[in-house]
Amino acid sequence: MNMSYVARLEEQTGLKFDPAKLPRHIAIIMDGNGRWAKQRGQERTVGHRAGVEALEGVVEACRNLGIGYLTVYAFSTENWSRPAAEVGTLMSLLSEFAASKLLRLRDNQVEVRVLGDLAGLPVLQRAALNRLMAATANARSGGEGLVLNLALNYGGRAEILAGLKKAAAELSPRELQELSEEGFGAYLTTAGQPDPDLLIRTSGELRLSNFLLWQLAYAEFYFTEVLWPDFDAAELFRAVCAYQQRDRRFGAAPV
Repeated sequence: MNMSYVARLEEQTGLKFDPAKLPRHIAIIMDGNGRWAKQRGQERTVGHRAGVEALEGVVEACRNLGIGYLTVYAFSTENWSRPAAEVGTLMSLLSEFAASKLLRLRDNQVEVRVLGDLAGLPVLQRAALNRLMAATANARSGGEGLVLNLALNYGGRAEILAGLKKAAAELSPRELQELSEEGFGAYLTTAGQPDPDLLIRTSGELRLSNFLLWQLAYAEFYFTEVLWPDFDAAELFRAVCAYQQRDRRFGAAPV
């Protein structure tokens, strides 16, 4: 954790940060790129490019705050229904991000993983992501660093269904009968990672949109009217400080 960085954000926002109440895993639904562009009289594609820049800033902020895991909803299985030109731009931005940020992510101890159906992405994007994941696979060291999960061609229901099928194929009927919730987690794409403590959704929308349906069971939700391209380190800091004020009981009665 970069304490001088924290101090600057405390001064900027007027909020107090508690290092002892840090979320281990933050999940973000990055929403509002199109509206951001429309407000400026520009094409939606301009908003998507600005959204990529916002993601880069949030990744850096998570590293400085000491967050261990960040999962972002980058492209859902439903997003294929968008206009072909917009999907094409999103795919181009994806491969551009994978290529241009590879060295910076690796040098900043960011390990990139993909959640979702990687095989369903176009060949060029799939190859770029595979190179990115291979190059950053050992980026973390000594327990330091950030896992950046890119949810691409992802759907929460499809993930659960795929996990069920995998468990059924690998386990005996008796083992299936005895399978625990924790054990089933090993068949999901986030296997080995803590569940998100905090979900952030930008642009004022109040829904999950088929994102991490299993993993978000006990997450704290934070909704903001800020559109994703305007979501910066200070906005992330506000969300984390709000999380630190929550009383997390995981279904237990208040003390």
